[in-house]
Amino acid sequence: MEHLRGDDPVRIGPYTVLGRFDSVSSSPSSAAPGPRYIARSADGDRTVLIFLPCAGADPSRWVAEARHACALPLPGFLPVDEVGGEPTAPWCAAPYVAALPLPDVLVAHGGPLPEPFVRAVGAVLASSLRAAHARGVIHAGLSPSAVLVTPGGIRLSGFGTVRSAGVDGEHRGSVPGLDHASLPPEQMTGGRPRPLGDVYGIGAVLSYASTGHTVPEREELPEGLRAVITACLARDPAQRPEAAALEAEFAARAGRPVADTDASRAMSGPQATVLDAPFAAALPPRVAVALARTAAAVLAAEPPAQLMETHSSRVTGTLD
Repeated sequence: MEHLRGDDPVRIGPYTVLGRFDSVSSSPSSAAPGPRYIARSADGDRTVLIFLPCAGADPSRWVAEARHACALPLPGFLPVDEVGGEPTAPWCAAPYVAALPLPDVLVAHGGPLPEPFVRAVGAVLASSLRAAHARGVIHAGLSPSAVLVTPGGIRLSGFGTVRSAGVDGEHRGSVPGLDHASLPPEQMTGGRPRPLGDVYGIGAVLSYASTGHTVPEREELPEGLRAVITACLARDPAQRPEAAALEAEFAARAGRPVADTDASRAMSGPQATVLDAPFAAALPPRVAVALARTAAAVLAAEPPAQLMETHSSRVTGTLD
């Protein structure tokens, strides 16, 4: 959790903002599609992760995607359960759990992540997106900042970013709020999001996790991941594997059946978590420590009283 800056809101709807979710030390190329804050209810019983649209986003399109996310309880997706602030200053909220966006995970680790952990991330992403695609749902916003590492495993945020930020048929190369390095070429030029565009996003995320940037030279990629990442990043969508094929490949390399992958277990009941092996075994120690420190900092956080006194009257009128 990062300290608030002078232009940050201190109240959003019924919540008091405790701090920024994303670290300022994260790579600018992996910036979140909009501000994200950790906030708490007045009675202290509910702590949430709040999302705001980026500057220049269409509020109505953003709200439509937020409401869509509320109606989509999917394995591996962060559960959005509240939308407010319509129509001019919308926000949405998800129950808070200790989490780090993938760029902050690299910061905590001190550089690119170990190959076993990257493989574990790939397995979860492929499994979650396979389940989503089977229901006709496309994430349309997969990027490093959309991938959250929690004590319970990987959760996907940023759902619908492309759809809320750019109209189909219009070139999205200059649209604010999009991680253009993670955007498949066909969506960059205005194409409607498709499942194989999510697969391109998987390739960009795994590239970032294993090298520190989303567009590496092929030789920079770890040898054991080179073929699968290169296939995901094929410019021609027809040359990319489907999410189900990726899931099967990661499961085969891990020596377990597809039915036992993380997102499949998550569908079987609340007791299942993606911190089971092999994910837990692959979690880098410094990342585990950073998650523990984040949880402790949020638990102990007090509302920033000075900022509240300075800004509350200005912000309450726009975001409540």
